[in-house]
Amino acid sequence: MSENKVAAPAKKLRFMPQLAGRPYLGLSLTLAVIVIMILWPLVTGKDITRETVFTILLSVTLASSLNILLGYTGYVSFGHVVFFGLGGYVGFYLLAIQGWSLWMAMLAGGLSSALLAYLLGRAILRLRGAYFALATIGINEAMRAFINNFKPFGGPIGMTLNFQVYRDYGGASQALWMVFYTMGALTLLAVTVSFFVRTSKFGLGLLAIREDEDAAEVMGVVAPKAKTWAYVLSAIFPGIIGVLFFFKNGSIEPAPAFRLHFSIETIVMVMLGGQGTVLGPVVGSGLYQGIRGYLLTSAIFKNIQLAVAGGLLLLIVLFVPDGVIGWLRHRFPFLRRVLQ
Repeated sequence: MSENKVAAPAKKLRFMPQLAGRPYLGLSLTLAVIVIMILWPLVTGKDITRETVFTILLSVTLASSLNILLGYTGYVSFGHVVFFGLGGYVGFYLLAIQGWSLWMAMLAGGLSSALLAYLLGRAILRLRGAYFALATIGINEAMRAFINNFKPFGGPIGMTLNFQVYRDYGGASQALWMVFYTMGALTLLAVTVSFFVRTSKFGLGLLAIREDEDAAEVMGVVAPKAKTWAYVLSAIFPGIIGVLFFFKNGSIEPAPAFRLHFSIETIVMVMLGGQGTVLGPVVGSGLYQGIRGYLLTSAIFKNIQLAVAGGLLLLIVLFVPDGVIGWLRHRFPFLRRVLQ
């Protein structure tokens, strides 16, 4: 009887064959696509191309980070933008008020987000399903309210960067290119980290939690610890990106820093491409930003882009739960060697 109890849940852990094939080939192809995207603005020489690619790279990095939590553990965070906002505020404060360099401010932004994720993870990752999702929404709204009333961070009006700061980086024009290439490097790093997490022993534990958390614990996975560190890893890149993004903008305010729909859009990107895969967030981000770009420039759809995002999320859940990459893997088995 006891043998059946252990063996039955183990049958659900069918994620391990997905790691077979040539994972490094898939990673290499993914990184090659990203490098081409990074170099494309140099080829065209157009600022609008640089800004478009920057948006896609930012989305890929955020989606790949969220995928470590959503895709590998199955925990849906609707408030992941809290790390983007907190990291952005901490880094911007150090840049604008304390006179720190951009690089040190980015490091501080990432570490502050990681610390917040660790403290939150110890508490809310005991929750599951809808309870965890609702808790993340509440945390984001609570943090926005706190920042809105926190005087050192400028309160409701936020903070503005002195234009002279850009002189240390070659002027405003050179700073824009520096930010762009830094974002490209962060994207490459985020995708690589996502790959090595997925193919590691730690990643196998996360995938086991996603399939059946109780069964994973029976198999020896320390679920609370694994989930907490996955949460921390998923928070670092948003914190760093927040600093870079608001440095580029030159100002920061509570509303743009803690936009709830930003988290929803990131979830759509992950699920559209294929949650739990390395390539999925890359594909999903590119597809979603293409759709979003069309909607924003359309006279008919420009005011309902978020409604379209919500509808798209519903369609994915109902009809293509494995996303584009999952569909391709099922439809064309030979692609499993490269589509990780």
